Amino acid sequence: MNTSQNLPQWLLWAQALQSIAQSGLAYCKNPFDIERYHAIQEIAAQMIAAGTGGEPATIRNLFDAQAGYATPKVDVRGVVFKDDKVLLVKELIDGGWTLPGGWVDVNEPPSLAVEREVREESGYEVKAVKLLALYDRNKHGHPPYIFHVYKLFFLCQLIGGQPKESMETGGAGFFAEDDLPPLSIARTTASELHRFFEHLRHPELPTDFD
Repeated sequence: MNTSQNLPQWLLWAQALQSIAQSGLAYCKNPFDIERYHAIQEIAAQMIAAGTGGEPATIRNLFDAQAGYATPKVDVRGVVFKDDKVLLVKELIDGGWTLPGGWVDVNEPPSLAVEREVREESGYEVKAVKLLALYDRNKHGHPPYIFHVYKLFFLCQLIGGQPKESMETGGAGFFAEDDLPPLSIARTTASELHRFFEHLRHPELPTDFD
């Protein structure tokens, strides 16, 4: 049964097949079973290519880059307020605005990852002070994505710095809740932002999680 709000069933099936294949390849020693897991992985790549219009080879390369037991990827986002406005950066890839953030690197604590991402994407120096939410990306209005992702949203204290552009972003600014720009909903949704403004008004709220 499809329990994720926005994912088509074919993508859930493809993700499950890829997960089984990746985990099997991580532990299997039998050459015949290894061949079968590669075949399962190929089916998953073909399903995603058919569903998205992408190239099977490109998707296959993405799968081949994954190693070990399959787990969700971890995305961190910094929630920085100033004068009741939230910091957003403009994504060059789609022109939408988002909370600054990105993937956590191996051996990098999530709190340090979000501080780094905010600095790199916006130019501002911040300190992570509270985990506002840990969300399953599938359940919060984001468009479908090839991998399963957990999103960690940290409240960050503004320390210093100044706005700048980066290789991935085309500017940074602070926006009021009732004056949000067009969003990059692959990364940040309006409902998430409204929830974090609730946290701003009610700092006693506990961490949200799925």
